[in-house]
Amino acid sequence: MKFTAQEDIEASIEHVFAQISDFAALERSALRRGAEVQRVVDLPEPGPGMKWDTAFMLRGKRREMTIELVEFDRPNGMIMISTSPNTSGRMVLDLVALSRGRTRLNLTIDVEPKTLAARLVFQSLKLARGNLNRKFRKRVAEFARDLEDRFVA
Repeated sequence: MKFTAQEDIEASIEHVFAQISDFAALERSALRRGAEVQRVVDLPEPGPGMKWDTAFMLRGKRREMTIELVEFDRPNGMIMISTSPNTSGRMVLDLVALSRGRTRLNLTIDVEPKTLAARLVFQSLKLARGNLNRKFRKRVAEFARDLEDRFVA
């Protein structure tokens, strides 16, 4: 199952990349939303090899996932891989400078089931695909507006 979103942000590419690679702030944000996040592999500088163990409630059940940063291309984007007992996923975040103060954010998340039980869950999610895509795009748009609000030219 694939989700994509594209947002134009009124901020420089350097600012946007600095915000999306501020992993400590993103961890705090996830904790405030009820997820458990623990950095397993910490590096002095953000880069490939960073890893997190996460846990969260989804559809009334506790889900656990490991997330690893596999590509870190400052200021153009990053790729993260997620694994759990039932699913695997890949998040690709690309940034494109449209001008000095405008950046396009392209976010693609691709999640695949690994077990029969997960395949059944994904079948039910496919029925709600339009609604899930709308919610995903809305959250990305909110994130983009927050980045703009924090930008000082």
